[in-house]
Amino acid sequence: MIIEQPSIFLRWIYPRALWRMNRHEKVVYLTFDDGPIPEATPFVLDILDHFQIKATFFMVGDNVRKHPDVFRMVVERGHRIGNHTYNHIGGFKYLSKNYLANTDKANEALQTNLFRPPHGWMRWSQYFRLRKKYQIVMWDLVTRDYSKWLTADDVFRNVRKYTRNGSIITFHDSLKSIDKLRTALPQSIQWLKDQGYEFRTFD
Repeated sequence: MIIEQPSIFLRWIYPRALWRMNRHEKVVYLTFDDGPIPEATPFVLDILDHFQIKATFFMVGDNVRKHPDVFRMVVERGHRIGNHTYNHIGGFKYLSKNYLANTDKANEALQTNLFRPPHGWMRWSQYFRLRKKYQIVMWDLVTRDYSKWLTADDVFRNVRKYTRNGSIITFHDSLKSIDKLRTALPQSIQWLKDQGYEFRTFD
């Protein structure tokens, strides 16, 4: 089973979600999940500034509550914000009304029309309700920078191996990822630029 690039079957489960953008354009969409946190997000922002590109940050509402100054940094630097629930909860573990309430609580601070479910899963009833309010954004490539079994070189290798036109690429501005990101993120962005990819955010 390929974890880094989701199967066609998985993409069919949530048919109106964004998994990959225009495959005829040499464009990628960088996304970062689980922040904002002071140990990782400012580093990511500095790297993005260095390369003069914008990204989309799918944020956990409780992290925004705990670190409002870091949240403001992301907004003030012109990046796109997405909802990643208030407590980073998995949809299958919660009744739909509770999952939706948790998402709404996050959006009180985030004020966004983009949503990504933690772990990439939710009940279909949750998806059906959320798609009426949000553009659901999944991914074409998850770098697995969070994995304790992978090195920074492995993360960079995943980017090189699986990126293609229209890829939505997922990194994490998290404690699990930051040590690998310090090397893999600038390497990945430089490689993408060298390959001629343009960087965009979602409408």
